[in-house]
Amino acid sequence: MTISIPKEHHPGETRAALVPEHVARLVKPGANVMVESGAGLACGHGDQDYTAAGATVASREVVLAASDFIFTVRGLPPGDVKILKRGAVLAGLLDPFNATEEIKALADQGVSALSMELLPRTTRAQKMDVLSSQASLAGYVAVILAAEQSRRIFPMMMTPAGTLLPSRVFIIGAGVAGLQAIATAKRLGAKVEAYDTRPVVEEQVKSLGARFVTLDLGGETGQTSEGYAKALTAEQIERQREGMKKVCAASDVVITTAQVFGRRAPVLVTADMLAAMKPGSVVVDLAAESGGNVEGVEPGAIIQRGGVTIVGLRSLPGRVPAHASQMFSSNLCALVEEFWDKETKRFVLKPNDDIIRACLVTGDGRIIREKPIL
Repeated sequence: MTISIPKEHHPGETRAALVPEHVARLVKPGANVMVESGAGLACGHGDQDYTAAGATVASREVVLAASDFIFTVRGLPPGDVKILKRGAVLAGLLDPFNATEEIKALADQGVSALSMELLPRTTRAQKMDVLSSQASLAGYVAVILAAEQSRRIFPMMMTPAGTLLPSRVFIIGAGVAGLQAIATAKRLGAKVEAYDTRPVVEEQVKSLGARFVTLDLGGETGQTSEGYAKALTAEQIERQREGMKKVCAASDVVITTAQVFGRRAPVLVTADMLAAMKPGSVVVDLAAESGGNVEGVEPGAIIQRGGVTIVGLRSLPGRVPAHASQMFSSNLCALVEEFWDKETKRFVLKPNDDIIRACLVTGDGRIIREKPIL
């Protein structure tokens, strides 16, 4: 069985779906690994590194045509899909409910596509959880970007010239990205506050040394069975914004982390809230690529609004591509290993398995999942 990685086609993508470190994990049980020339350059891995690890380096056309299983970060354009074998398997962050043309091409070509965004939140699937591994890095990078853009240092300093107070950092959302942002900001010496509509995460926030902000929204809040925050009513959203406005106004840095897969990100920081912030404050929007949590954010750009810097850069994990690729690669290798048949030395697609059933979006020449399960 041939497992391959083509070079990423998405503009600005710096990650690779497989790194040389993990080639041996696939070769040892009997896989043949092929890599498109230059696929790892953006994350620090040359063709010679893959060759030394046991992979074969070839042109894009050769790699795609030979593939039984394709590792990819952001999927393939329709033109490349036409080169793939019928019956091949492709796995990556496919954005299936927005990348409709690409998904249709995969179905028409008879490729079984596994969208890693849809992986179930179970203990067994944890080692394959691409979203969590990349979100953790996004949370780290968000704080580093905020520190770079801020006019203030993060830690308190006592000097002969006087005492410099620590920066106040407010993190909205205490999921994987938010918790990593809290930990990173604390390590840099900031005074950190965090807010989430799920009371269950309060203990995690406090364990990292941050203050948990409690807002009285009225009515029921909490999380779904899969751990995501429950949707708020219009009245609750308005009360939330009023409460967060006060915290934002007192903060030097605000980091927003709320994303809803398959839908536009919710607006958490309005123009009114931005206007209440101090000149020189920084807001980092981790959801800029999916519409943004911050009103007026420009995806892919750093802009100024009334003296407030709004960072809306895309793909924050891609700003640390060496480790982002390492984690992504490990997640996909774990997927292969979970369904590897030692006798036939092949990945066996099991449509009725809970993991495969959750993330299989195309198969048998048709689109299986056309919209998110809300």
